[in-house]
Amino acid sequence: MVRRRNIFQKRYPITGDFVELTKTWNPDAISILVKLVWEGYDLLVSEFLSQINCDGTEEYLEISITQALALKIDSSMTGYEPFAVKQEWYEFETSKSSRGQPPRYDIAFILRDNERIILPLEAKILKSDVDVTEYVKEINNNFITCRYAPFSSQGGMLGYLFSGDPNKAFINIETKVPCTLSNHPDFPTRDHKTSDHQRIVPSGKSYPVNFRCHHLLFKIIATPTNNISSVE
Repeated sequence: MVRRRNIFQKRYPITGDFVELTKTWNPDAISILVKLVWEGYDLLVSEFLSQINCDGTEEYLEISITQALALKIDSSMTGYEPFAVKQEWYEFETSKSSRGQPPRYDIAFILRDNERIILPLEAKILKSDVDVTEYVKEINNNFITCRYAPFSSQGGMLGYLFSGDPNKAFINIETKVPCTLSNHPDFPTRDHKTSDHQRIVPSGKSYPVNFRCHHLLFKIIATPTNNISSVE
């Protein structure tokens, strides 16, 4: 069955790699992008999470944290970046069927000049530093298969860590993918590592084979209720 083109394919018939295209704006574009994510997390903690007792039992926990984070990332941006940030953005390129639901990213950085080109971030709740199964599945089943980030040689995983040691979580991720995690030189004080992979590119496609995954672990710490200011 021959798939019909969608409107994004019609508007942007020529694609490239998100990473290389943004380097024409700034050679450190990806570090700037990731810095925005960390700044968004800092705002999330100071302006949102510090005001509640988030114990990990709330409804729609992963989605709601991600929604709040995406807003904070957006507020950290200058408006001059060559990309926009959106929550729950669809990837039509790798949709298997016009009748099926296309993949949907938790957070997407979308190239303003070509909206088909996306650098995605996927988020997972980590109840503890050993709770990495679903996190690992996203890497192996989606990023390495090119289902996610077909037009980007980099992408990211966000781990919302509720308890345990980030270093132990990194060890468990490294073991279960498996992969080698390396420190990011631009973020030495953050719980941030990267892994490099050879992707499985579908026949007939020219997606980037070499892929770098950023791993950002965000500590989600419950705030004692007696420290939360009340509203009279």
